[in-house]
Parts: sequence; C-alpha cells; structure tokens
Amino acid sequence: MATWTGEELSTIGYAEELDLSSQRDDGTLGRPVTIWVVRVADDLYVRCMNGRSGAWYRGARVRHQGHISAGGVEADVAFAHLDPADAAVHDQIDEVYRTKYRRFGGNIIGGVVNPDARAATIKLIPER
Repeated sequence: MATWTGEELSTIGYAEELDLSSQRDDGTLGRPVTIWVVRVADDLYVRCMNGRSGAWYRGARVRHQGHISAGGVEADVAFAHLDPADAAVHDQIDEVYRTKYRRFGGNIIGGVVNPDARAATIKLIPER
C-alpha cells in the first residue's frame, strides 16, 4: 500500500480545503466538491457533512477511487471507509477538526463532528 510523503502530508494537512472528485463507472472523474481535510498522524481524512446520504460520499462508496487537489498537491487516491466503531481514531479526527477549524465556531464544526459525519469518514490513500 502506498503512503503519503512527509511533504504531501504537511501540505495537504495544512490546506484549508481539499477538492475531491470521485471516479465514475466509466472511469472519468465527477465534478469536484470542496471539503475540509484533516491529518491524524500519517493519514488524511475527510468527512461528509450530510452523512452517508451525501451525494459525493455515495459516489465514493461506489468506485472507491478518485482524485484530490489541495495546497498545490494533486493525487489519485483510493477511498478507505473508516469503521464507525473505531472510536479512538474518530475521537482523534474530531479533535483535529475542532482545532484546525475552531475559528468557524462550534455550530459549523458540529457539521463534521457528529455521529452521522463520523459514519461517513473516508481515509485518503495515495495511488502511485
């Protein structure tokens, strides 16, 4: 399994937002969505504010592949769906969201730090 370089982790993890495109059944990329991204240790995660019913999340569940762009880094990625029962990792992700995006306030951050969003957490894995 490929891993992120230290520079990629720093650049993407520091980026305010990430553009994510899911691969369609025909291999083309869908329209990118702009979302928040967080880094926990050597991994990158995104969450869908609309939970599992979110359109981009549903697309990611179908093909498990896509493309991201953040902070000048472009990468083809695989989407690994994080087990909602993995409380320790989810708690770490919650904390990073709260810290990184605190200036937006609790009401906004609550969109990605709640049970529905936790159930729609994706780990981004580089494909090289």
